[in-house]
Amino acid sequence: MHTGFHSTAHPPAEAGGCCGHHHAYDGHHDHATAAAEPSPAAFTWRVEGMDCASCVATIDKALSRLPGISGVSVSLARETVSLDLNGDTTAGEIEALLGRLGYRASRLGSPAGSGAGAVAPRPAGSPPWWTTSKGRIATAAGLLLVVAYGIGLLDARLADAAFAVASLVAAAPVALTALRKAAAGAPMTIEMLMTVAVAGALVIGAVEEAAIVVFLFCIGEVLEGVAAEKARSGIRALAALVPQTARREVGGRLEEVPAEALAVGDVVLVRPGDRVPADGVILEGHSSLDESPITGESVPVAKGPGDKVFAGAVNAEAALRVSVEAAAADNLIARIVHLVEEAQDARAPTARFIDAFARWYMPLVVALAVAVAVAPPLLAGGDWTTWIYRGLALLLIGCPCALVISVPAAMASALSSAARNGLLVKGGAVIERLAGIDTVAFDKTGTLTVGRPAVTDVLPLGTHDTARLLALAAAVERGSSHPLAAAIAARAAQQGVEPPAASDVRALPGKGMEGTVDGLSVFVGAPSFAAERAQLDESVRASVEALEGAGKTVVVVVAGGEAAGLVALRDEPRADAGEAVAELAALGVGSVMLSGDNPRTAAAIGNALGVEARGGMLPADKAVAIGELAARRRIAMVGDGINDAPALARAHVGIAMGGGSDVALETADAALLHDRVRDVPVLLRLARATMANVRQNIAVALGLKVLFLVTTVVGATGLWMAILADTGATVLVTLNALRLLAFFRHA
Repeated sequence: MHTGFHSTAHPPAEAGGCCGHHHAYDGHHDHATAAAEPSPAAFTWRVEGMDCASCVATIDKALSRLPGISGVSVSLARETVSLDLNGDTTAGEIEALLGRLGYRASRLGSPAGSGAGAVAPRPAGSPPWWTTSKGRIATAAGLLLVVAYGIGLLDARLADAAFAVASLVAAAPVALTALRKAAAGAPMTIEMLMTVAVAGALVIGAVEEAAIVVFLFCIGEVLEGVAAEKARSGIRALAALVPQTARREVGGRLEEVPAEALAVGDVVLVRPGDRVPADGVILEGHSSLDESPITGESVPVAKGPGDKVFAGAVNAEAALRVSVEAAAADNLIARIVHLVEEAQDARAPTARFIDAFARWYMPLVVALAVAVAVAPPLLAGGDWTTWIYRGLALLLIGCPCALVISVPAAMASALSSAARNGLLVKGGAVIERLAGIDTVAFDKTGTLTVGRPAVTDVLPLGTHDTARLLALAAAVERGSSHPLAAAIAARAAQQGVEPPAASDVRALPGKGMEGTVDGLSVFVGAPSFAAERAQLDESVRASVEALEGAGKTVVVVVAGGEAAGLVALRDEPRADAGEAVAELAALGVGSVMLSGDNPRTAAAIGNALGVEARGGMLPADKAVAIGELAARRRIAMVGDGINDAPALARAHVGIAMGGGSDVALETADAALLHDRVRDVPVLLRLARATMANVRQNIAVALGLKVLFLVTTVVGATGLWMAILADTGATVLVTLNALRLLAFFRHA
């Protein structure tokens, strides 16, 4: 069953694993508290320096050891730690512990509820890499290495001592981090493997390689942090689109206030060129708004009184008075950012498989490293120094960092890229399912069609012409709120026809409308009821049948007891619907349309779009049809997220044509914010590209590990190549994943 975007559950964290990547993007623990204890208070911290899943695992494991803590949630995407305290541990102790682990924690306002739902304000951006602690260590390691080589050139006898000093000084922060993480309950980390490898290298006299290994490791740590920041920057840029200030009307005057201070019901002035400061409804003014920051749609949208506007949209032409409908924390952009961050924290099935693989991979390689170091000397009289060296090199291959980051890095990039272009996806599991879709089922009304009937044909009869026919029909219909009536009135206005005044207008439920126009009794309604008021000859009946056969709704205008003409209407297909169906076919994906309209109307629309059509279906019937299709195909259902909810729930993936509504954001697995059908094949292409990226990453990570494992055992490569394999693979898979951020430039 599909649930809201915010309801993704995460499994409990498990011990073990080098980088703790077995719960790569989120960690949860629930610690039992006695019934007599006071109600816990919720706290959230932003944690700087949390760059990879090993950080998540270490922090989660360290906090789990403290008393009086529950609801721990560590989010790499949000850079936050949230938890509940009942008094046994203080907030200050939490901050001190995070500090000892090497992170800088800054407490945020307590979220409403437990940690998982916390929405933390976002900083303007992270500092340059060279000002971070990892950047400073990498710079120092590089300088020490250069100095050591310089000393060696001046006096070869001092070279070993110089490299040893360089190794010790540069490795000291790494060793300290390893000990801190071990004390927190995470002894098997890449820092610990590095410490052991460097110490062993110094003992056996491989001092130059020890210095190189430390330097390469530090460079890898810096690059990992830069890549993590790059992945987050897209979402941070989206959040930054909301202006900092707003012009609020108070007592007939304007005052400039922080946008976050706006409350529901406030009225703000949005001048031309300004960004809208909050979600709201236009009270006064007409203008075009650029909503591309929210929807990805580059064409400005004309809006006037009664239309919704979203925070971050740019007002292009005229001043608007807007009534605020959502606080800053609840505007569309804030919800998009929060939902995408939660989706990034959720893990895909492939990621869970890789995590499980990593849990036994590292101990296996460490055991192999020990065997390589001691077995040949003990059993075959091998040289101890040679085989210990090879065992130490194998240790550095033991951390599966590149492998376990291969999936979440790609997923995070895909989700961020999609969100910035108006597509919201509920995590990596949905991406995986989307990649395997072979059939897409569409609701008709409001999905493949615009959802509003429009006049397609005006056929006057007898002495009446088109203008007169429209005038009579619009005179009676303009007092009705029925969609068909609104369409007729709109067509009259479009052609410059001014309807005469009508009197005694009344609705005939299920039949039509009638009234008096220019002294004539006028009826506008279905042909079967019009036949009770006027004679419809064979030619008129043939015209009605032909129009209905084309999937159109026909109304007959009867004036003075005679048929004055026919007006045909149809809910027309969206402009991009046919193109979307064709693109799906090119991808090898079939399409089917499910409609509540009569089968003849559904067939006409289906034929026009080149899609299989099934008509006369109630919402329950659509759910049954999706269930039957899902039994033999991998099916996605595209609907409006409200009356199609049963069908969305039965499909492998439910996609809502959302337009930014709460239902679209919360009901289905994915939402298309700008109601564009062509985004369906785009979404499938993104999912397939993401899974291809994942496969490439896994191949690179595993391939390099296997290659260097073999070459290390046979003595072809050494310590610095081993760490280069680990660091290089991590950098390669991360850079490959970041390519997905540019997917929509070519979509």
